[in-house]
Amino acid sequence: MKPAEALPSAGRAEIRIVAASPETARQVAEAIRRSFATTEQRSYPAGSDGGTRLHLTVDTTHPSHPARSWLAAGRTTGDNRPQADEL
Repeated sequence: MKPAEALPSAGRAEIRIVAASPETARQVAEAIRRSFATTEQRSYPAGSDGGTRLHLTVDTTHPSHPARSWLAAGRTTGDNRPQADEL
């Protein structure tokens, strides 16, 4: 990050996705949107090879409603025993 660049406000994160194709970058952005509220993505070329850069601002204080249960379920409970499907 450049020193003159302002930090996002509390609870927000700036995400930069760099991919070889626009479709790949969009797929990654969509996966992020399933977990968190985001701003409209901004797309830029990522060099002479045809790559793409996407920029998103993520609001971590407002998870997407369908993903909220997934996020809560993914948190560790302190029980590190293998699950039945991991044996």
